[in-house]
Amino acid sequence: MKTYSILGCGWLGLPLATQFISKGICIKGSSTSVDKLEKLKKYKITSYLVDIEKEGDYQEFLDAEVLIIAITSKDINAYEYLVSQIEKASVKKVVFISSTSVYPSLNKVITEEDDTIDSLLAKVENIFRNNTNFKTTIIRFAGLFGGDRKPGNWFRNKKVPHPKGYVNMIHREDCIAIIEKIIKQDVWNETFNACSNHHPTREAFYTNAKKSIGMEPPVFDDSQPLKYKIISPKKLETRLGYRFKHNDLLNI
Repeated sequence: MKTYSILGCGWLGLPLATQFISKGICIKGSSTSVDKLEKLKKYKITSYLVDIEKEGDYQEFLDAEVLIIAITSKDINAYEYLVSQIEKASVKKVVFISSTSVYPSLNKVITEEDDTIDSLLAKVENIFRNNTNFKTTIIRFAGLFGGDRKPGNWFRNKKVPHPKGYVNMIHREDCIAIIEKIIKQDVWNETFNACSNHHPTREAFYTNAKKSIGMEPPVFDDSQPLKYKIISPKKLETRLGYRFKHNDLLNI
């Protein structure tokens, strides 16, 4: 039986784990909360307490074919320690979940060839990208929605900036399907932008999102110079042959 380890069984990691389990894959999942370990067991996940910001021996957790890293830590030293643990483990394939926030807003279409900003997340990406002891594919997800994460609930008490700019979003179901595709097709040592191909204006998107959950229309702030980026998923679509499940962001 195949075994995958998921570092961070939260909003994305938990449903990803249950998807793999439904296909007969053994899943080792981690949390930084002792209380959550029992919850993970109810989903037939072999659970581990792992906090990369606290040094420990994670070899049993890392005894897997694939490691998926789905945590929010930006602690460079913690990731360097994690990498040292991976180097000693049996796992040789890593999926690192990153974000399109590594790109600057240049008022243009952005591809994987564009430079990133000098951010902690970009530096963490490089820790994995530059390691030759295992293979890593980096997925830069756009704005995440799905499940209990509803865009209509955002900007409750403040104005939405740059209404004439464009949104870059991806549904959780697409995130899970893309991770599955990468592993199934054995696509490693790559970096992919993962974002719906639909880029409505922020004004149209948030007006519709508020309406969809019965809230008052948002208030917009267009007082600042327009800044936006349009994230292109073309490389991912071409390389993986992927078609987005949720590609109409005005019908969420």
